[in-house]
Amino acid sequence: MIEYLSDAIILQKDFSGEMDARVHIFTKKYGKLVARAKSARKILSKLSAHLEPGNLCRTRLIEKNGLQVVDALKNGTAAATPADLHFLAKILAENEPEPAIWQMLVNNKFSWNLALKILGWDPACAQCAECGGKPERFNPSQQNFFCKNCSLNLPKNDTINLS
Repeated sequence: MIEYLSDAIILQKDFSGEMDARVHIFTKKYGKLVARAKSARKILSKLSAHLEPGNLCRTRLIEKNGLQVVDALKNGTAAATPADLHFLAKILAENEPEPAIWQMLVNNKFSWNLALKILGWDPACAQCAECGGKPERFNPSQQNFFCKNCSLNLPKNDTINLS
């Protein structure tokens, strides 16, 4: 049984089964991880309040039939909106530490332009995928940039606003 201990930001929490939850966490040491939080939906769960999206926690995970959250202690909040955390959960690669993005989140200086540049999608060098104009939105599903006019055809909840 392997144990991991790291500071983490809770990116997303999905319900799994009757009482469990699947938690997407971004750790300082290990990058993005997806772990099971056993019995996190029980009314008396000690973990539930600490594993809410946006919380900055000290977490302990074990590898037992997959990754499992054993302990979490909230010690702050991240400087990103719930929508930003949701998109980060979608685009960050698992088990790849991103120290610069971690610092942006912890220091309340989160910027999508800088985050996308760090991850390899530099908005300064991009153009609209349809018309070649100046990009104002990024679609993580398609991994494309779109200008203001072309992004009107896309669902608003599926794109990241860069302005």
